[in-house]
Amino acid sequence: MTHPIWNFEQEPFGEPADETSINLRAYFDLIPDQKLTQYEPTWSDEQMKQWDDNFRDDGNLMLLCSERDVDVAEYRRVLEQCLGYRNRVRSETNDNGSRNDE
Repeated sequence: MTHPIWNFEQEPFGEPADETSINLRAYFDLIPDQKLTQYEPTWSDEQMKQWDDNFRDDGNLMLLCSERDVDVAEYRRVLEQCLGYRNRVRSETNDNGSRNDE
């Protein structure tokens, strides 16, 4: 069976999840790998916000259909989880950009 490469949204959570947590994971699924792998943990909050370019003036992520705000600290934490997920899954992908779960 073939699935899209990224499905971080469906990965098991190690913490309680709510609608916003799920939406944030889905948001990261949509960021191209080429861009996501440019992220540097040493960036200041301002550098990270400029890199993503989807933060509001109040400092929170513009994330639709969410019940709460996502601040920079949560964004970084989940982004780093997403990078770990992608590093693990990337080795399981095939040449046409899909995963084989057989």
